[in-house]
Parts: sequence; structure tokens; C-alpha cells
Amino acid sequence: MREKKSDHQPEASPARRRLLDTATRLFYEGGIHAVGIDRIIAEAGVAKATFYNHFPSKDDLVVAYLGEIDRLGRAAVAALARQPPRKMIVAIMGRISEAVTAGGWRGCPFLNAAAEYPDPASPVRQAINARRIWYHSSLENLLAEDGDPAPSVTASLLVAVSDGLLESAYLDDADSAPALVREAVERLLDRR
Repeated sequence: MREKKSDHQPEASPARRRLLDTATRLFYEGGIHAVGIDRIIAEAGVAKATFYNHFPSKDDLVVAYLGEIDRLGRAAVAALARQPPRKMIVAIMGRISEAVTAGGWRGCPFLNAAAEYPDPASPVRQAINARRIWYHSSLENLLAEDGDPAPSVTASLLVAVSDGLLESAYLDDADSAPALVREAVERLLDRR
């Protein structure tokens, strides 16, 4: 009897992994709507039937792509050494600096996908919203633990700052992001 696949960790096969890796690269480089299924299938080196066996639609692949990025991001946060709440917030926000200065930065994959999927009821937007809720909640919980008088508001400000920094690093100067991240966090956390 086969075990049931979890929603977050689908059964991996080499073909599925190639499809997801190829889609991740192509979606990030060129945009989701600009990249067709046939190109993904060709570059992944799989048959069309294999694609549809793993992903019944392109939107299913997009949701899997975002799920993979989300899973990696959550794992990176979970791997941070447990520190006092304020230092954890600084470390989480510091991941922005790491991402945007590593090279090849083309903006936040979640914000990029949201721009291509305006319908808030779409499965893609629901995946994006789940990520944003997790991120906001993570910051809010740390802020509450740190004694912030309005942790939800401060978390919303940090999420907005994160969004702005992620996009300005692509549009403007990625090398300025680390200093901006430090300054933004310091100002928001020291405002009380």
C-alpha cells in the first residue's frame, strides 16, 4: 500500500524534479505567462504525458514552483540559530540582503507572480497569500515576544519594507540593499 503524498512534499521523481527545476529557472528569468509548457517540456527533456502526469495544468506547476520557493524560505528561517526576538527579526530581514546580492536577482518571485495573477481567488494567488501570511505572522510573533506595543502594525510595516527592498534591489542598486535593510529595521524597531 502506498503512503499518501503530503501537499507540501509531493512524491519526487527525476522527471518531476527536472520539470520543477526547469520551470523555476524559466519562470524567474522570463516571467510565468511568457514561458510556455512546450518550452518547459523540451528543456526538461520529458514527454508531454509525463508533464501532465505530474502537473495537470500550468497553474499546478506555478503553484508547485511557488511552494518550492516557500518551502526553501521557511527552511532557511527555521535554520537560523535561535536568538532573542529582535536579533531573529534582524536575521530574517537580513536574508533579503543575502538574496539580492547573490547575483541574478530579478525581484521577488512571489511579487512577480502576483503581478501576473491578479485574481485573488486563483490558486496561484492563494499560494502567494499563504506565504505572506506566514511571513507576517512570523514577524508579528517575534515582535510580540520582544514587547512591541503594536506587533501586527509593525509586522505589516516590515513586510511592506521587505517588498520595497526586494523590488528596489532589482530596479535600482542591489548593493545598497544591506545598508537599507539595517537602517529600516533599526528605525522600525527603535521607534517605541
